[in-house]
Amino acid sequence: MKTSAPLSGYNDRVDSDWVDYNGHMNVAYYVLAFDRATDWFFNRLGLAADYARRGVGSVFVVDMNVSYRQELREGDEFEVATQLLGFDEKRIHFFHEMYRLDCVLAATNEILALHVDLKQRRAGPMPTGATTKLAALRVEHGKLPLPDGVGRVIGLPNSTVKRVSSDG
Repeated sequence: MKTSAPLSGYNDRVDSDWVDYNGHMNVAYYVLAFDRATDWFFNRLGLAADYARRGVGSVFVVDMNVSYRQELREGDEFEVATQLLGFDEKRIHFFHEMYRLDCVLAATNEILALHVDLKQRRAGPMPTGATTKLAALRVEHGKLPLPDGVGRVIGLPNSTVKRVSSDG
């Protein structure tokens, strides 16, 4: 697998059906575009639809953040660049950046995905071929700075909302 850092390969155009009453791409279609970029990325790793259809394993998105930076309008062409942030035997952490073709950052999407054994419907280790490809990407992408927005938390300054840890 030839690597480039970050990876770029999914591109598309804002369809008229994707535009909402504000005259720009609706939030659902940003997520759809990021989902298609995720499929493109998983395909490079050998973990996409063909892999899942064999019934052995698949990769499920378990957490994500989407940030909207600049609106996209009908007919705008865009591409998505993907940077691997980390992985272990069961998880992949990566970051998408969506750019209009004039190089304006339109949106970002941080994802944590989990490899699932489809026979047991539980987390399980990825195949060796995928982890080998991820290790090669980690070498390349490990040289890159972290993108702006990684680990972003949503909230208002001086908010009275109390954060509770997931373990109680």
